[in-house]
Parts: sequence; C-alpha cells; structure tokens
Amino acid sequence: MAKAAASGERILNILQQTPDIQDSPQAKIAPSFRGEVTFENVSFAYDSGQKLLDRLNLTVKPGQLVAISGISGSGKSTSMSLLLRLYDPISGRILIDGEDIRNYTIASVRSQMSVVLQESLLFAATVKENIAYGIDRVSDEAIIAAARLANIDSFITSLPQGYDTILGERGATLSGGQRQRLAIARAAIRRTPILILDEPTTGLDRENEQAVIEALQRLAQQRTTF
Repeated sequence: MAKAAASGERILNILQQTPDIQDSPQAKIAPSFRGEVTFENVSFAYDSGQKLLDRLNLTVKPGQLVAISGISGSGKSTSMSLLLRLYDPISGRILIDGEDIRNYTIASVRSQMSVVLQESLLFAATVKENIAYGIDRVSDEAIIAAARLANIDSFITSLPQGYDTILGERGATLSGGQRQRLAIARAAIRRTPILILDEPTTGLDRENEQAVIEALQRLAQQRTTF
C-alpha cells in the first residue's frame, strides 16, 4: 500500500505540472500544412547556457527528405524538439509554409507531425489499439493498410487473435524490429505531411533493419521527412 500511495503521489505531481511551452493568447488553429519547413537564424541553449544551435538556417521543401547528422550532443534531436515545440528557440524562428509556428496552437502543429523514435512506446492493449493510438475514429481497413505499409501485416495475422491480440506492456513480447514496424504503422495511419525519424533502426539486427528501412522508405513518400 505504501508503494502504491507513493506512486500515486508522483503521478499527481506530474499531472499538476504546467508545461513551460504554452500557446500564446493570439494562437490560432493551423491550416493543413503543405510541409515546407524553415529554420531562420535559430539559436538554442539549455539551462547551462552553452549554445547547441547557433543561427541555424535551413529550408526543407514539401516532400523533401533531409538527413541531419553529427556527433552526439551536436543538436540533432534538439532541432526536432524545437520543431515539435517541446522547446522554443532563444532567438530566430521556425516557420512552416512561411508562418511562425508560435502563431499556431501547439496541438494543431503537432497533430500534423508523426514521429518514429529509437524506442517507441507500446501499450498493454490490442495490436489494433496500438496502431490507432491517438486517433478517435479509424476503420479496420485503414489499420490493415498501415500495417501492410510497415511490413508487419503478415506477422500480425499469424498471432492467435490477429489484430485483436493483446500485447505485453511496452511490447515486451515482440522483437525490436516488430516494435519498430508497429510504430511505423502508427505513424502511417496518421497521414501527416511532416515525418520525424529519430534513429529508428538503432540496435536492430541486419534483417530487421532492412525490413524497417523498406517500411520507412514507403512511409516517407510525399512527406517532408527528417
């Protein structure tokens, strides 16, 4: 009971926290993006004060794929965190289709981006629910189409209850490649114009890496991809 009470207290503390980045009073709902992304003289530093990004200028056209490379700590993930508005630049601005993203509500910007991380989070729920996570209404046909794009449909249909099979917490019963392909299916079903891939093949063996790369290539078609 003591452990449960302590855990409950920590959860309440998290729920009561106010995000540092919030909508401005004048923020509006973003229109449907074409997907042109511009970093205009963007600088950023964490609390330590040392700049990770210093006057970054970059324009990515709609549907273009851009790879951002560099040593650990050089600001690769930070630049994507700024695009997602997990942080704001200390100077400069980020534009989508020519408009500063701070002029839009955070939710309406993020709803038009899909992210596939190095370690994507899966839940103790059905395969179908994991793929459709975060979407209010979606057809079974759309879920299956997303799974096929992600090279995971044949595996899902081999499970005892197919798409209604309940996965273990954090996808513990799946291999790394299977978890990543489910994450790709989740990104595919959202059909967003902007796609962010944060080292999604790290730690996979060669066979799984190739299957994930093929799925990512299909996912990136006609999307602005980082």
